[in-house]
Amino acid sequence: MHKVELFIPCFIDQLYPETAFNTVKLLEKAGCKVVYNTDQTCCGQPAYNAGFWDDAKKIGQKFLNDFNDEHPIVSPSASCVGMVRGGYDDLFTNSIEHNKCRSIQRNIFEISDFLVNVLQKEYFGAELVGTAVYHDSCSALRECKIKEEPRRLLSHVGGLEIVEMRDQETCCGFGGTFAVKFEGISAAMAEQKVQNALNVKADYIISTDSSCLLQLQAYIEKNQLPIKTMHLVDVLTSGWANI
Repeated sequence: MHKVELFIPCFIDQLYPETAFNTVKLLEKAGCKVVYNTDQTCCGQPAYNAGFWDDAKKIGQKFLNDFNDEHPIVSPSASCVGMVRGGYDDLFTNSIEHNKCRSIQRNIFEISDFLVNVLQKEYFGAELVGTAVYHDSCSALRECKIKEEPRRLLSHVGGLEIVEMRDQETCCGFGGTFAVKFEGISAAMAEQKVQNALNVKADYIISTDSSCLLQLQAYIEKNQLPIKTMHLVDVLTSGWANI
């Protein structure tokens, strides 16, 4: 049995707690013993992206102390995994935390990457009827090099057809503080992404980053459109009996 440490990002903790619980269920179904440190907080990405690197380093130091580098650390967020793997190079290279940081960076995984490439498991008995597009988040695609893993997992979901949409790899427009500083551009990018999904008659937009889903769902609800966003983890735990 694999012992894994679970990292739940701020977005999921505050806005999508059900996704966090489903992550535990999914990892347990994959044969893992899940450990959750309730003292964990943020990875430091918001401060880092805003240019407050001293603050980001303080938060990052707490992150390094909150997790054990002897076990895989799994998170349902490519964005936060990308921050630890990449952003921490700027914060901790040649610092007193250098070695611990490198060990953590080697041991942190986005959940689809962990399931497919580490555990080598793709089928979890999920069922969801409909047509869906998978949204490649910038962090998953560009920082974590994740593209095929979520699609392979989704291909085993009963009743679900995955189709590709136009401008598949284009950003949804969230980008953290980008959505606040450039609201008009951000909203137009969300509109384009949702319309591309509607054009292929998708019922669902699925992603491994809740921040992207928040951005797209806001546009969907504002315009009362017949499509829904879902986190990859929530799809992979859909239709389970007695859970």
